[in-house]
Amino acid sequence: MEHVPGIDAKRRKARGAVSNAPGRFDPRREEIWDGWEIVEDRPAFRTTISEEQPKSFVNYVASPDLPFDRSINPYRGCEHGCIYCFARPTHAYLGLSAGLDFETRLIARPTAPEVLRKELSAPRYKVAPMAIGTNTDPYQPVERDRGITRACLEVLRDFNHPLAIVTKGALVERDIDILAPMATAGLARVGISVTTLDPDLARRMEPRAPSPARRLAAIRRLSDAGISVRIMTSPVVPGLTDHELEAILAAGREAGATSASWIMLRLPREVSELWQEWLEEHAPGRAGKVMARVREMHGGRNYDPRWGHRMRGEGRYAEMIAQRFSAAVKRLGLEEAAPPLRTDLFAVPPQVGDQLSLF
Repeated sequence: MEHVPGIDAKRRKARGAVSNAPGRFDPRREEIWDGWEIVEDRPAFRTTISEEQPKSFVNYVASPDLPFDRSINPYRGCEHGCIYCFARPTHAYLGLSAGLDFETRLIARPTAPEVLRKELSAPRYKVAPMAIGTNTDPYQPVERDRGITRACLEVLRDFNHPLAIVTKGALVERDIDILAPMATAGLARVGISVTTLDPDLARRMEPRAPSPARRLAAIRRLSDAGISVRIMTSPVVPGLTDHELEAILAAGREAGATSASWIMLRLPREVSELWQEWLEEHAPGRAGKVMARVREMHGGRNYDPRWGHRMRGEGRYAEMIAQRFSAAVKRLGLEEAAPPLRTDLFAVPPQVGDQLSLF
């Protein structure tokens, strides 16, 4: 791994990335110590939020690895700062770094609900479940003030549009008033990601995400409200969290989850270097073992982007994790595939100015 100079640890407190290397399309270079023997205190990195006015909002995907074909993301970047996040490289397309920029320089999309309403109203639109939170978390801290995710849920509710949410954010509890009636109608479900039950490891690996205990509490509250919840053991980190697989599933089941899923650690593009920097700082004694397992699953490489391989890897170790997962969910009574969401209730609601039907 080519070494990228890090940034003063005091300045990046409660952040995941160790560095802020330039993005693939950014000619700038990150600030590093220049050698002067002068102690200079610098302010901590603060989160800044800019805005984007999207012309379209529904993102269509064609991947055999995914159980959906469309998604929406109210925000770009994610303040949770999960160091392993596979979405970090998307910040490069904005001319920003996949490192600290990804978790400190966010883009909100305030007009997204209006754009979504327009797209769903188009005569050519064909309904299918909408995934929310597949790139960045829709319930990261900025949502508390901006409320863009909630506004999008209101649009989907008005259309009786099926939706599936993925999040680590306990703020999802705020929207139970929308999600519970939709779940009762077979239109909504939620997936909560729990990577580890160790609060110290979680704080270092996912610095601004709710604690594991808080996420489990969110599963319980959603489940008590009649919302189907999936416990997501994602990602499984070989040599670091893999030994917790069964315990995480059991904790999710006890909290009320009815289904489960897993994904192996993925290290696309810049994520590989960021992850290895993090290992060197936070788990140096395990770094060699972790990366050896990763490479074992990807033919000696840090990542294999091929469909059918990138989510799970291959080889004996990957097969062992898959077998352990299947045995655990069977023992716990969890489902690996949640019931399909309904699409037959979809209807474009009346718009202001529409001619009323005579019948």
